[in-house]
Amino acid sequence: MVPPSSADSLFTWPRPVVSAQRLALHVALFALTLLTTTIVGAGLEQSFRDGAPIDLDRSLLVFVDFPRHPAVLLDGLPFSLTLLLILLGHEMGHYITCLRYGIDASLPYFLPAPTLIGTFGAFIRIRSPIYTKRALFDVGIAGPLAGFALLLPALAIGVVNSKVIHGIAVKGDYIFGTPAILRLFEWIAFPGVPDADIYLHPIARAAWVGILATALNLLPIGQLDGGHILYSFVGPVHRRLSKIFLVALVGVAVFSSFHYDNLVTGAPWLLWSVLLLFALRHPVICDVTRMDPLRTRLGWLALIIFLLSFTLAPIRTGGG
Repeated sequence: MVPPSSADSLFTWPRPVVSAQRLALHVALFALTLLTTTIVGAGLEQSFRDGAPIDLDRSLLVFVDFPRHPAVLLDGLPFSLTLLLILLGHEMGHYITCLRYGIDASLPYFLPAPTLIGTFGAFIRIRSPIYTKRALFDVGIAGPLAGFALLLPALAIGVVNSKVIHGIAVKGDYIFGTPAILRLFEWIAFPGVPDADIYLHPIARAAWVGILATALNLLPIGQLDGGHILYSFVGPVHRRLSKIFLVALVGVAVFSSFHYDNLVTGAPWLLWSVLLLFALRHPVICDVTRMDPLRTRLGWLALIIFLLSFTLAPIRTGGG
């Protein structure tokens, strides 16, 4: 990242001291998230090995049976370790940048959950104000850049180890969207093969989750990473633009539902839109400094990454 200027360094905070109890909480949440994502990964690996569509019932069965057959968890490690590395890289990008600017921030909190991917993601808490736009930009962009850099090799490894089964991607309980960056890697590994015929390896599926997380975080709305980047360029106009982009996101949800003739298809974006209603307001930063050329180029790079990661329908129900 760009080194802090002297103006950015005027406001410094003591380096955070993590208590033993707080550190234990971070470790416990990470361990539980490792467990839940590994269980999901075991189900994905079994389906992949059998050439069967992704089956929600199989993943739920692993949740029930793993205490009696703990060795099954070994099958889930490629998925879980890949996913947690990407999420950890994203959050540590934010955290390390906060440390460089003397911003008080927590270590990452991981959120275990018995969901399709085994987690609700991860986050850090920023507990002190950010006083300059350049610091805000650097903190906002560091996470997506770090996470994206980690998911690219995982995506390459996962796609190379994927296999071709006619129509497999549109069978089963759920159909996963294909963002542009994933399709690009598929074109390279399987030239001429439709995306519906490519069965992604669990490592590639973990990278897919990282891609979706990148797209969500880079939405130029509210206090998301993309919202921080937007605010660093436009200042107070940010709130008005956030409302416009939020309405556009609702439009995407409605369009995707009608396009795929499935009301559930637009649900992820619609749910995200509702949640973002409560985070539209961005803390005011009294700083008129303009972004320098390097940060401007990085801002354009963030936009490119967002476009490569965004998909009209991330998840939709299938007929399996």
